[in-house]
Amino acid sequence: MRRERSGVNKQYSFPTVRTQGEETRPSRCPDNSAFKQQKLPAWKPQLSTATVLPGFFLTGAFCLAVGVCLILSANSVRDVQIDYSDKCSDCSKFRENSSNWNKECHCSVNFTLKEDILGDVFMYYGLQNFYQNHRRYVISRSDAQLLGRNVNSYCAPFTAYRNGTPMAPCGAIANSMFNDTIDLFYNLNSSAIQVPVLKTGNSWWTDKNVKFRNPKSYNLSSAFAGTARPPYWHKPVYLLDEEDERNNGYVNEDLIIWMRVSAFATFRNLYRRVKRIRQFADGLPAGNYTFRIAYNFPVTKFKGRKHVILSTVVWSGGSNPFLGIAYVVSGTAATLTGFVITAIHLKLRKKKTYFQK
Repeated sequence: MRRERSGVNKQYSFPTVRTQGEETRPSRCPDNSAFKQQKLPAWKPQLSTATVLPGFFLTGAFCLAVGVCLILSANSVRDVQIDYSDKCSDCSKFRENSSNWNKECHCSVNFTLKEDILGDVFMYYGLQNFYQNHRRYVISRSDAQLLGRNVNSYCAPFTAYRNGTPMAPCGAIANSMFNDTIDLFYNLNSSAIQVPVLKTGNSWWTDKNVKFRNPKSYNLSSAFAGTARPPYWHKPVYLLDEEDERNNGYVNEDLIIWMRVSAFATFRNLYRRVKRIRQFADGLPAGNYTFRIAYNFPVTKFKGRKHVILSTVVWSGGSNPFLGIAYVVSGTAATLTGFVITAIHLKLRKKKTYFQK
């Protein structure tokens, strides 16, 4: 007969030892429920070639189709870019002399549109080799001040002047604001017609109504009393737009757009929109045009360049094809992966059939 050792298969339970006066501690074990004991029914898919390969091929076909549509859409955008860095070289040299900060310098750039630009036309200014992503530059701003509060912290080195007068707005970003004035003229029958443009409605709604507010006062000049303009500005902040009083102060749309810094050294910011009235109701007609520029923003010291861009938009956005290229690359990778898995599956199946024989 089989004898078992005493105590081998026995289970012992040790009683809880409590000293006199000690309270019973609550159990930390989870409740004995299906959810807390992780006993809920779960779907455990069995992956096979019949289920995996269609997923790769369908994903690849979808990404390729979307990518091609996005690229074709981006290529349909009309984009005219005019570089005026060299054409305004005299004004550029004029601005290198800091003693001319309060003097004006104008230049003109002529160009021709061979075809009509139909639809909504947007005017951008572009900068090249201007690094807005430097850490000390990015943090040199006061969001509290831009909300209309009397705070100008985190703005070094453009916080206040030596006499203690605070700058409004403060910070390196605001101080370096793009301040060229660009007007577009349509040359028709030896006469120059100024193209009407819109200064407002160009910024994000959240920026205009949430992130930027003017100090509360009966007028802007009194609201900004006791402050001074940044060193590189020609006007105080409450006189940025002399034609529209509602577009002044911290809610000025040129300032709002500039304060949204770019991640790259080459970028473009929206400057104006063509107002679709009279002969420009359908867009910009083909013909000869002139940009008249009040040159205020120097770029020679950091070897930069300046552009003016006339562009349209489509359902997918502007003329940037990056998203379409990303979809095409992803679709191609998924399709190639599907073919590789198919080849490996067929090769292993042939080997399995050979060994079974």
